[in-house]
Amino acid sequence: MHTYYFSIKASYDECLKLYQPGNNAVVIIDEQGTKIQIPIKNLRPFVSPTGIRGRFRLQVSGANKLVSFEKMA
Repeated sequence: MHTYYFSIKASYDECLKLYQPGNNAVVIIDEQGTKIQIPIKNLRPFVSPTGIRGRFRLQVSGANKLVSFEKMA
């Protein structure tokens, strides 16, 4: 299993892109510099009226299947 940590700071206006048709994934760079592609549906629950802010942990299996995705702070 692989664990990735990253921070997101996006305004509400930037988060509106998460709801546009055709947008299925977003690429994020973790704290170690690794590029990770995350399905947008996993970010949507964290959108608030101010956008998305916080540190997140992503765990994936050896087959790169999502195991958990959670907000740390």
